[in-house]
Amino acid sequence: MKFYFIGFMMAFIMSSNVFAQHTNLGIKGGLNVYNIEGSSQYSSKAGLNLGLLGHIHLTDQFALQPEILYSGQGAKIGNNTNLNLDYINVPVLLQYMFDNGFRVQAGPQLGFLVAAKNKTGNTTVNVKDNFESIDVGLGLGVSYVNTATGFGVDARYKHGLSNISSLNNTDLKNRGFQLGVFYLFGHKN
Repeated sequence: MKFYFIGFMMAFIMSSNVFAQHTNLGIKGGLNVYNIEGSSQYSSKAGLNLGLLGHIHLTDQFALQPEILYSGQGAKIGNNTNLNLDYINVPVLLQYMFDNGFRVQAGPQLGFLVAAKNKTGNTTVNVKDNFESIDVGLGLGVSYVNTATGFGVDARYKHGLSNISSLNNTDLKNRGFQLGVFYLFGHKN
């Protein structure tokens, strides 16, 4: 895990040094639909994501988009229990930008577990010790920005690569979709 963290930090340091053409800051938020792969007891659960993004133009067609987001993830267990996993996610996406505002994007994502709780009715149990504190994944998606206004929409799939379970003989991975809206301050074509 130390190598993942070091790699992510290097990517962020390098991204701060490549302010080539122009940079925009923005805000984003939306809906998550996540599940945990590795056990049949889990089913998809909805949550929210909210955070900040940077959009760094490298060339006319390529950009780097680092983000820092709160992400409500987890899964449903049976009919009446929710496993709520709260993460601070840091994706760094390389984007190919089409001339019409559409973009395709992919890149690594590092997630830091903030809280993990099982909730059944009015009973909440802290289960953070059952989960690893860092989650490594890959994000793939598309987005569209209205170049005149800076408003846009974003759709992304996050494929977890690391085992999030700290329990022996258990291999669980975060998998999920995000759909959201964003606004880039002072957006330029």
